Amino acid sequence: MAHVNERARILGNAKVGPNLYLMTLEAPDIAVSIEPGQFVHMKVPGMEAHILRRPFSVYARDAAAGTLEILYQAVGFGSAHMTGLEADGPFAGEAELIGPVGNTWHPAGARRALLVGGGVGAAPLFMLTESLVAAGVRTDVVLGAQTEAALTCRARYEALLAAPPRCATDDGSFGREGFCTTLVEEALAEAADAGEPYDYLAVCGPEPLMKIVARMAADAGVPCEVSMEKRMACGVGACLSCVVDTVDGKLRACVDGPVFDAAKVVW
Repeated sequence: MAHVNERARILGNAKVGPNLYLMTLEAPDIAVSIEPGQFVHMKVPGMEAHILRRPFSVYARDAAAGTLEILYQAVGFGSAHMTGLEADGPFAGEAELIGPVGNTWHPAGARRALLVGGGVGAAPLFMLTESLVAAGVRTDVVLGAQTEAALTCRARYEALLAAPPRCATDDGSFGREGFCTTLVEEALAEAADAGEPYDYLAVCGPEPLMKIVARMAADAGVPCEVSMEKRMACGVGACLSCVVDTVDGKLRACVDGPVFDAAKVVW
């Protein structure tokens, strides 16, 4: 799919968790064509002195309404500035988007899937979950976050899935206390013991989490894909600022990814 450069009107920008915000954008051309796993490269309004765009995974889209949703965390100057963008008011405006960018998840032929989202990494997996459920694939989800309040995506997953997601929080405020990798290990073992093993695993989150889950999947013989988050400048494959080391050499997260076969990533 060719990239579209689209001016997207900001429809909403609400705080939904600790330093977590959900931005809704009107971008009909991208909304109708974007696939699970792809992202948009945003020129943030009000930051004209900063010429580089910022990549954002797409949490959800409504093709009929022509809207996209982006879940982001305020961690620096740019994302802090974004929290002040409004549909109306002194910081109202349009965000210029390039998209859809990157490749997609590849669950073709899967009969039972396990998806693992750590922190805001739960967002890039939601459209994949929708497509798997719609295709009749038995799908289980594991979510991890620091606190219950940071499990921002949990309610949407609960509404979509036949069984609620397994959750872990660092402080034990919801679900299992500790890292969600324990829940992944248990899910893989339970499925195998029941004679119904997973045949596809997708994970998105902090790189240490993805590395551990990728190893678990390899040990269990389950094909695994990861979505690699890298700093990007151009977003179209020209600048080579977002390379990922793989057994096939250095690949670009923006156009060769962001989704990679976990077995080929050199961790």
